[in-house]
Amino acid sequence: MKKQNIIKNYAFIDGNNLYLGAKSQNIDLNYGEFRKYLRSKMNVNKAFLFIGYDVHNTPLYNYLQSHGYILIFKPTIPYTDETTGERTMKGNVDAELVLYSSAIEFNNYDKAIIVSSDGDFTCLMRYLVDNNKLAKIITPTLRYSKLLKPYNKLILPLATIYQKRVKK
Repeated sequence: MKKQNIIKNYAFIDGNNLYLGAKSQNIDLNYGEFRKYLRSKMNVNKAFLFIGYDVHNTPLYNYLQSHGYILIFKPTIPYTDETTGERTMKGNVDAELVLYSSAIEFNNYDKAIIVSSDGDFTCLMRYLVDNNKLAKIITPTLRYSKLLKPYNKLILPLATIYQKRVKK
């Protein structure tokens, strides 16, 4: 019996970008369904979700892990917006996402699916394309960074995934 080649695709998800992008489009994102979509439609074996850590969000983290996400935490720091005075938690995960996808996990997967609309990942996209490792970029926001334009053929808007799911 011939041994089948099993495709190993990994998703690297900018958690805050996904959350805020879905929210900005009034998409009620079900993380369990999104993980199933990644598994069934994109052959994603592992989905790394990069997220700021806040002790008050433990139920959320448990929920995400129960749906198969591997959480990579970044410590958060309290931040006060100078214009609005609004206090939020800041936990920028860009460096961790780049490190995991281009070094730590690089030899463990065949293709990467990057979930972010952030132009800061342009150098990562270029690196993955140059190494034949980029499958798709799922953009959570309607207006993704212009720096991602060279990868238009690989871009799949979250809204498109959502519309297909709703129309079923």
